[in-house]
Amino acid sequence: MQSMSRVELYAAIRRDSRVDGLSSRDLAGKYRVGRRTVALALSSAWPGPRKKLPPRKSRLDRHKEAIDRILRADLDAPRKQRHTTKRIFDRLVA
Repeated sequence: MQSMSRVELYAAIRRDSRVDGLSSRDLAGKYRVGRRTVALALSSAWPGPRKKLPPRKSRLDRHKEAIDRILRADLDAPRKQRHTTKRIFDRLVA
């Protein structure tokens, strides 16, 4: 079965329930979704908004101060002597 949007899925579930009289369990099996999704589709024609995921912490958070110090020192250095990303990484590893 080809993939469909949530709105199309909800419409198909509602249509099959109304026209064919399929049960929630049959609809869940046919469309490979949970019975809770079938119940939501039958109760409302429009899917609810997606939940926002909490922001994840960056792996660089604990190193930001050191990186900022390196980059501030590089502001006065000649262009050829500034740190590259690899050199900053190597300094953090050391």
